[in-house]
Amino acid sequence: MTSAQVDTEKTPEEGYERGLGSRQVQMIAIGGAIGVGLFLGAGANIAKAGPSLILMYALAGVIIFFIMRALGELLLYRPVSGSFAEYSREFLGPFFGYFTGWTYWLMWVVTGMAELTAAAIYVNYWFPSIPQWVTALVFLVILFGVNLISVKLFGELEFWFSMVKVTALIGMIVIGLGVLTFGFSNAGDTAAVSNLWAFDGFFPKGIGSSLMTLQGVMFAYLAVELVGVTAGESENPEKTLPKAINTLPWRIALFYVGALTVILCVVKWTEFADGVSPFVKAFAVIGIPAGAGIVNFVVLTAALSSCNSGMYSTGRMLRNLAESGEAPKAFSKLSSTKTPAFGILVSVLFMGIGVILNYVVPEKAFGYVTSVATAAGIWTWLMILISHVLYRRAVDAGRLPASSFPAPGGAKCSYVAIAFLLFVTGLIAYDADARVCLYVMAGWAAALGIGWAILKSRNPRIADRHETRFDKVG
Repeated sequence: MTSAQVDTEKTPEEGYERGLGSRQVQMIAIGGAIGVGLFLGAGANIAKAGPSLILMYALAGVIIFFIMRALGELLLYRPVSGSFAEYSREFLGPFFGYFTGWTYWLMWVVTGMAELTAAAIYVNYWFPSIPQWVTALVFLVILFGVNLISVKLFGELEFWFSMVKVTALIGMIVIGLGVLTFGFSNAGDTAAVSNLWAFDGFFPKGIGSSLMTLQGVMFAYLAVELVGVTAGESENPEKTLPKAINTLPWRIALFYVGALTVILCVVKWTEFADGVSPFVKAFAVIGIPAGAGIVNFVVLTAALSSCNSGMYSTGRMLRNLAESGEAPKAFSKLSSTKTPAFGILVSVLFMGIGVILNYVVPEKAFGYVTSVATAAGIWTWLMILISHVLYRRAVDAGRLPASSFPAPGGAKCSYVAIAFLLFVTGLIAYDADARVCLYVMAGWAAALGIGWAILKSRNPRIADRHETRFDKVG
């Protein structure tokens, strides 16, 4: 019997309903790789880097695949809900599990704020008279209700949100290829592959400017690791998780690299600007009747999809922390529909800060929260990679059983990904506008450090709880 089989038998005691079927897990994985960072954030990054942004998405996509294969190996070794915190707890110690769990919670809370902000911006396209904060509040309440009802309803809503995004992106690629091949539409005369280098070259602002967009590119990939949170509620994690992770390269190639390549061939990069979705702009230039409105609806669903996922993730992570004694016990309780309702409620209240930001500084709200979310996401990815390296060492030493889904190249690719993430962190520190997120994270780390000291003073055993983990699992 494999370790995955052994531990899958243990997970039902967590009390969750295994209500996520294969098609839902697949679509959650696909949707997780298509978010507001691509639909809205790419506009600003195109203005900064020009066509070279395509290369940045491809480079970051390779690193994301390394991260996901490392996570996949861990998930099939021991599939649990709240996986990142659990693996950090097991391989690096209780403090790292505590820190990672709370930081991942923070990432999704601030991502939820970003998505609510983006959704409000999209609604302004049709109804400019409605204040951003009103729209953000309405969406917050609706998604909160969905997440309270059941995991099946969350999965179903996420399935259709993702279906809309995927269909729209494929449609955009097909239409763009049609414009390039047959020259129809208003953009037919100017659309050409040569647009990728005709206006000051492929790196029009220099390689340095292109590299500085990596922080925004990494934000676009936040949520691909959501598959790991679904492990405890997947019907058949041994089948669904490897399939979802292995399809990641073609999803990145098609939806990110492919879509941006087509758009930048159809529309000159000089026509894109901050705050304007490149997809909305492309349809407007092509001149398809109501095309821009349709794409605006699609990017609205992308934002709501991500916020929906955020509510799902935060409730599960708070429950994982509570069961480990690292959060109030109230978060460990499940509602009659087997959802961590109290954890979701508290998370939604914190997401409400995004509504306030939309009221106070609507023009800056998106930039503020995305930088903090990126920093928190980088920490989570680093913990996944370091846990994977330590797991492989334990397997090689014979202390743990091998996973049924080993990462290609063993720990080597994880080392490469760790180096890349540290490089991106250096870029964030170099950028005066983005640097604020590191100050926020320093304050967050100090607060968590104080919280850990209080926890240890109340329960000294909390710091050595992981020592028998190898014996239990191996």
